[in-house]
Amino acid sequence: MAKSSRKVPGLNASSMADVSFLLLTFFLLVSNMDVDSGLARRLPPPTTDQTSVDVQRRNLFVVLVNAQNETMAANQQSTEWYANEAELRGEAGGKVALKDKVKEFILNTSNSPELPELEEQDFGAPIGVVPVTAAHVVSIQNDATTSYKAYIAVQNEVVRAYNELREEGARKYFNTSYGELTEEQQKQIQDLYPQRISEAEPKNYGGQ
Repeated sequence: MAKSSRKVPGLNASSMADVSFLLLTFFLLVSNMDVDSGLARRLPPPTTDQTSVDVQRRNLFVVLVNAQNETMAANQQSTEWYANEAELRGEAGGKVALKDKVKEFILNTSNSPELPELEEQDFGAPIGVVPVTAAHVVSIQNDATTSYKAYIAVQNEVVRAYNELREEGARKYFNTSYGELTEEQQKQIQDLYPQRISEAEPKNYGGQ
């Protein structure tokens, strides 16, 4: 008696592409990708007025971020190290916030010979003639392997110092917030507290 041959039914693979696409979409949605880790900050080229000025040491405030994302803030008067963002903001370690050290440097209210030299300038009414540190420079430098997150945290604190000074100046001289000033009034405050930040190209400083 002849054996009957049984045919194996073929698999319907028409829906496999849809399943694969759904799985790929699922993993893309639930995966957590840390895009900031290990990225070096691409800096803008230095402006002409920053590179052509011979800055005296007393007028220079150096903020250096190393390969371990630690920050050194130094001028002729003092040097401070910050291990993390909380310390940068003065929220841990008993540290003075970086923005407050920058403000102290810019204002030099004690007329210290170790801080930028004060000179009187006329900024027009209602500000008038006031002493300012016109030649001060805040220099931000970082290692080539400094993380993007650490660099931006430092940059934000430096810019915050200038923003607070301008807000305080607006309330002192115009009795209102900086955002409520006219363009002409904002220009007066900007001239009073010019944002003098120098950003250098990343270098291989290492952990030192």
